[in-house]
Amino acid sequence: MSALPKTVDETARLLAEQGYIADRELATTVHLSLAMHRPLFLEGEPGTGKTEIAKVLAEGLGRRLVRLQCYDGMDLSAAAYEWDHARQLMAIRLAEAAGHTDRTELSNDIYTRAFLQARPLLSAIDPDLPPAVLLIDELDRADEPFEAFLLELLADFQITVPELGTIRAKTKPVVVLTSNRTREVHDAIRRRCLYHWVSYPDAARERAILAAKAPGVPEHLAGQVVAFVQRLRGEELFKLPGVAETIDWAQALTYLNKSELTSGDVDETLGVLLKYQDDIAKVRGAEAARLLVEARL
Repeated sequence: MSALPKTVDETARLLAEQGYIADRELATTVHLSLAMHRPLFLEGEPGTGKTEIAKVLAEGLGRRLVRLQCYDGMDLSAAAYEWDHARQLMAIRLAEAAGHTDRTELSNDIYTRAFLQARPLLSAIDPDLPPAVLLIDELDRADEPFEAFLLELLADFQITVPELGTIRAKTKPVVVLTSNRTREVHDAIRRRCLYHWVSYPDAARERAILAAKAPGVPEHLAGQVVAFVQRLRGEELFKLPGVAETIDWAQALTYLNKSELTSGDVDETLGVLLKYQDDIAKVRGAEAARLLVEARL
């Protein structure tokens, strides 16, 4: 496990070494989160690189990545822990067959760590496991009541199991929460975190990201791709292309041996860049040609 970076510049360098090009504001917020041992709450449009921050921190710090992918209806048993009831029942029957009939003693014997199945939240703070980076991804997809389960963890890096007691982290995990803002996350979560809105990168930073993630793309083509995408994000579309789509599109054009972006190339490969037919139909043809001309200015 690597030591935490001591300065904002070191934090930016750690991210860059893993291929993540952060602006100064984001690098500062990440650094403060690491230095203050506070959870980091990232909001922004899909495809802006929120999830990737947790991944590169895990890689750069030499920690295991523990990911909780949130979804509608998720509960404590899926997110934190649950008791292995089948093994508990078997242990009771074996004890009774051996002549042990004291109910209190049997209850104490089956509510131990040996019968507790750890899910991501508990795994991230397990004192018997190596330090972790905990990614709570797309929190806005979970039900609002689920957020209450997180408050103890985010504040004190511990989880209380009623039948067993409190389990605390020996080394505090790095915690990253993400949200695409499909709904508002409760203030109680926000107060426990440092916050940053992750926006689409400007042209210069997107060029740097593309160079880091797809070094095989010719420089001239990369410039045209980024310029086109930057202008495309100014259009009224159902789903604007994220950085991941920019990288995929540039690589796809490279696989097709393109070195100069043309309106025909745009029309033929829009399915890599845009993910909804209404958006594709709106951009294809004259609109794509217009955006391409503007991108070359």
